[in-house]
Amino acid sequence: MAMPSREFLWDIFRRFDRDGSGTITANELQQALSNGSWTPFNPETVRVMIGMFDRNNCGAINFNDFGSLWKYVVDWQNCFRSFDRDNSGNIDKDELKQALITFGYRLSDNLVSLLVRKFDRNGQGTIYFDDFIQCCVVLSTLTNSFRTYDTDMDGVIQIHYEQFLTMVFSARV
Repeated sequence: MAMPSREFLWDIFRRFDRDGSGTITANELQQALSNGSWTPFNPETVRVMIGMFDRNNCGAINFNDFGSLWKYVVDWQNCFRSFDRDNSGNIDKDELKQALITFGYRLSDNLVSLLVRKFDRNGQGTIYFDDFIQCCVVLSTLTNSFRTYDTDMDGVIQIHYEQFLTMVFSARV
């Protein structure tokens, strides 16, 4: 997908930057994004996304970082739509499992069910767009943390409790 024009992105950025500060905060981004269910975008997902693109560590993104965030959201939206096979606007357990297999994860049905329960804010057995992003980002981040200890890449590690806690709490999720 080609990157939209600078003028297009500037127009979107100005609409998101409601206070005219020249940066977009998590609150402004949350108000501007749609998860397809007429509910506010998950604040935790927004926090993670701001953190990923906030190069100045100020809790907001400037226009230069906005283009990357915009592409990130559009790419996730296209990904989500490709796995929402029934066009319901959400991902069920089977659709999530197929997405994870495509991403290279081979997880048990029990773990996929656990992920759905963990990231289903509405208690309906499905995951909306914003929660899908968060689920995938958390899974990827924890997998990368695990791999730092899995030096022989056999899917098994042996660590002490404190190493485990360090690994989990150091993960940027």
